Amino acid sequence: MTKILKDEDLVGSHLMAVAIDALETAFRARAGKRLISPPRHHVSFPDRGDLVFTVGGILGEKPLAGFRVYETFEGAEHSQIVAVWSADDARLKGIVLGERLGNLRTGAIGGLAIRHLSPPDARTIGILGSGAQARTQLAAAAAVRNLDRARVYSRDEKNRAAFASEMQNALGLDIEPAGSAQEAVAEADIVICATTSQTAVIHARDLKPGVHINTVGPKTRDGHELGLDIAAAAAVIATDSPEQARAYASPFFLAGSSSEHRMADLADIIAGKAAGRGSSEEITLFCSVGLAGTEVVVASAILDMMAVPS
Repeated sequence: MTKILKDEDLVGSHLMAVAIDALETAFRARAGKRLISPPRHHVSFPDRGDLVFTVGGILGEKPLAGFRVYETFEGAEHSQIVAVWSADDARLKGIVLGERLGNLRTGAIGGLAIRHLSPPDARTIGILGSGAQARTQLAAAAAVRNLDRARVYSRDEKNRAAFASEMQNALGLDIEPAGSAQEAVAEADIVICATTSQTAVIHARDLKPGVHINTVGPKTRDGHELGLDIAAAAAVIATDSPEQARAYASPFFLAGSSSEHRMADLADIIAGKAAGRGSSEEITLFCSVGLAGTEVVVASAILDMMAVPS
């Protein structure tokens, strides 16, 4: 019988480590031209929205293939479907329903960037935003670095207080709400930007030397929370999918800037094909755009883990 998982099945802090390790394998496969990850495909339903498909998988000893589909229809609830096949015997491994897998995958990509680009001795983290992406990015950072203190800022005081309380209990970190974006990032070794702000809320002058910054989601020239001077100050700029960054309908926020052509593929940095952090004083920037096909890889790893008797 085909395994079907839902959001309520994807609970537990151990899943983040599983997801990050699965994506380490996927990104190394990408560097070796063994990851299948074509751009997203949109099917429009006029006056309603789109169905958006991503298809992908890994070639090699244990090949897998699958797809994710989600909708952009207006409504109070949204959902996604991820299906995974074993590509060597046509076996449908399982289906994952809901939104939690997508959040876990995005957080894990951020965690992978932190693993390979942030200072190895990073202890403090500043978070901008208090939503689902901020939560999974912080959980991923805590899975790859020995953090001991965090500060969070978002526009709603109640939201940032709730975030600090919830994530402190979940991760065992000392987390405190900050009164401003600048206060949240001032002493941080790692900065997570997970807001919907259409204007820059931090600039290079707000950051200390050696910081690593993660951004999440599409950042366009018309809306981004990072000052362009941060990209200019960064010794390394990486993304999980340069192709996807170039394919947005609205130009990526670095388009037309002096930093536009400096973006490296995170997979190449992981595989040693491109330069990563060179010193403790260098600023590094990772722009997460959601590499297609990676949901399939994470879903496969979780399905495999749950198939093993405890």
